[in-house]
Amino acid sequence: MADGSGWQPPRPCEAYRAEWKLCRSARHFLHHYYVHGERPACEQWQRDLASCRDWEERRNAEAQQSLCESERARVRAARKHILVWAPRQSPPPDWHLPLPQEKDE
Repeated sequence: MADGSGWQPPRPCEAYRAEWKLCRSARHFLHHYYVHGERPACEQWQRDLASCRDWEERRNAEAQQSLCESERARVRAARKHILVWAPRQSPPPDWHLPLPQEKDE
């Protein structure tokens, strides 16, 4: 990977452009602001798009390194969110019993 021969960006440049365009859309802005309480940060998508285009046009090693680091950071960020529910190893022991019926009294 050091010389860059045969290396391709993790995603096509069109994918970075689409993500950047989506990030800048009004719908995404409102959704992100509602969920997270802050504006979405779209600068990284723009940098990735510029790096991808730079790589395709000039085979710039700096652009290659930038894309690799950005994708690694995305993977790390995705992995830091743990599952809310722990998967069961087996069903509860009384899973086959009928559910209790509530009576109006």
